[in-house]
Amino acid sequence: MQQFFKQYVFSSLALILIGWGGLALIIFYFQVPPFVWARWGFFVLGIMALTGTALPVVYFFHRRFPSDPPAEANIITRQALWVGIYGATLAWLQLGRLVTLYVIFGLAGGLIAIEYFIRLRENANRPLPADSNDNPS
Repeated sequence: MQQFFKQYVFSSLALILIGWGGLALIIFYFQVPPFVWARWGFFVLGIMALTGTALPVVYFFHRRFPSDPPAEANIITRQALWVGIYGATLAWLQLGRLVTLYVIFGLAGGLIAIEYFIRLRENANRPLPADSNDNPS
């Protein structure tokens, strides 16, 4: 199963380097005023940085707590992307000083519910394994 993580190493490192490096350039080096394109660049780079950082963590959780059926690559990537979207949404809401404890937990609960229903739909559409005991012939 160690071979399975190798497909995430390049993606995770690229997202981490581009995301956190770009955020550092925007914040510390360029010191751009918060115009529209700099703000959208901040959010895009924030999503990339948080997704790349969460990718190994989500993979570790799926290794530590396996599910039936086992998580595929698209599930792990999607769940890491939810972390990036969550962080960028909280940063966007903080611009208007709208982030409270209820918003933090409500947004997290909503994203967890969306992922739960997506997984429920995937499991419902999954073909059942062929069992030799079902055929009486």
